[in-house]
Amino acid sequence: MRIVIVGGVAAGMSAAARARRLDENAEIIVLERGEHVSYATCGLPYYVGGEIEDAASLLVQTPESLRAALALDVRTRHEVTAIDPVARTVTVHSDRGVETIEYDALVLAPGAVAVRPPIPGLDSPRVHTLRTVSDALALRSAVTDSAPPVATEPARESARQAVVLGAGFIGLEAAEALARQGVRVSLVELADHVLPPLDEEMAFFVADELDRLGVTVHTGSGTREIIPGAAHDTVVLTDGTRLPADLIVLSVGARPDTAFVERAGIRCENGAIVTDDHGRTSVPGIWAAGDAVVSTDAVTGLRRPVALAGPANRAGRLVADDILRPGAARPWPRPTGTAIVRVGRLTAAMTGANRASLTAAGIPFRTIHLHPDQHASYFPGASAIHLLVHMRDDDGLLLGAQAVGADGVDKRIDVLATAIRAGLTAPDLIDLDLAYAPPYGQAKDPVNLAGLVAANVLDGTLRLWYAQDLPTVRQTALLLDVRSRREYCAGHLPGSLNIPHTQLRDRLDEVRQAAAGRPVRVLCASGVRSALAHRILVQAGFDSASLSGGLLTLRAVHRDDTGPRAEAARPTGGPRAGRRP
Repeated sequence: MRIVIVGGVAAGMSAAARARRLDENAEIIVLERGEHVSYATCGLPYYVGGEIEDAASLLVQTPESLRAALALDVRTRHEVTAIDPVARTVTVHSDRGVETIEYDALVLAPGAVAVRPPIPGLDSPRVHTLRTVSDALALRSAVTDSAPPVATEPARESARQAVVLGAGFIGLEAAEALARQGVRVSLVELADHVLPPLDEEMAFFVADELDRLGVTVHTGSGTREIIPGAAHDTVVLTDGTRLPADLIVLSVGARPDTAFVERAGIRCENGAIVTDDHGRTSVPGIWAAGDAVVSTDAVTGLRRPVALAGPANRAGRLVADDILRPGAARPWPRPTGTAIVRVGRLTAAMTGANRASLTAAGIPFRTIHLHPDQHASYFPGASAIHLLVHMRDDDGLLLGAQAVGADGVDKRIDVLATAIRAGLTAPDLIDLDLAYAPPYGQAKDPVNLAGLVAANVLDGTLRLWYAQDLPTVRQTALLLDVRSRREYCAGHLPGSLNIPHTQLRDRLDEVRQAAAGRPVRVLCASGVRSALAHRILVQAGFDSASLSGGLLTLRAVHRDDTGPRAEAARPTGGPRAGRRP
């Protein structure tokens, strides 16, 4: 049996390796358009930034090592340009010319290519992408090497100012890597906040850290044109801002590399290959996996490609199972989009659906915000994890979670990703038996705390109001700030009444007089004390609600509002509630 695989790296090489382990006699040919067939794509930014010193360490396998270990016929610089499903052949262009290769089973793992929007000047030699080892080598050289690339050329200075177009995962990693190399970086994002998959109140903490790193962020603005120059290029934004650039990194997204697939009559959807839950395409004998394949979201049911290494590796393995063990292969799991990124001292991670995708899918949901410490507050080094959880409105089914913090973010999101996969509700999180010792967690882990808050919200013990509601709340309700007098004097929302939560029971008459029949909307630094105050108020007959996530979340939502910014300058209520991560 001859298995031909188009594309290496994650899905393709996973399928090839698994196929060999299942069938020692199969002829397995891997055709890779690029120079390298198996490399650490996710490690590229860390090479650019200097944390990974040796570029050779990025090469996981070579054609020679794969031939020796797995008897694979791996051919780099071989581009498949056509498929004949009837004859079961592929047309391949290489340095040796054009050839036709027959197959019994064909696996398509062509991956994705960088989106190149129609921006005048985008063909400047100062514009780079960061998707291959060659890209990483070029960027590292641009910021560290002042030697001439050719002996007859004049010496060139290493880049000192860069513009990164796009503040998604790769854009953030590229910006940090360049900043580590001493480059002045401007980060441009068309959306209204960095890392668009995060909800806005979580992205605020990431933007704050970028500012600490010295990265200048421009959100809500696209790129109008790139003007080439002798000394540097100039990136002109749609708001008129002009940014000088020795180096420009293009990271505005990727699209499936599937033109040759569509020409063969294989069904695609918005450029991505459509498969069943075993990776089979619309054409018999052809499978597909990886970044170029349509996936159905496990939470929302929305269909889109998922460009993540984990799902691609697992899908490649399952495709090989279906080819060689038909009928016994496990179906593909639907992805939950679990992802993580480091930005300076912070980690941001997410799993499941965000607010935008839940709204687009028409799924009613509730949201809770927490800011607990990652381990026991009395143990040295405690710092806040900013945690957001979305749950279904009627039964509390977990729909998504996001976290940002200096430590402990990864394990909390991994637990929540597992809970979503298992179909748990938010209150089920209360019962998870998680590891605890003071250096590692709390007796009530942040994940358990999320379950406790969610249960209170679902059963009506806790009623929440949200930072997004502030304009309406200011006009219709009494704002009651239950922090200490010292915290209140350090900054507060204009017009709010301050009664510390420890004094509230004795001062209910003041609240009643100030409210004058209006609802009472309670707030504190992180939402803990306001929840306690809410229980006092509601049992005294008030129409009360507690601010979800407190002023930490409100400040993140209203970062450009002078009122909330003035109030929320580092609120300090609760254990480390106001500490910057």
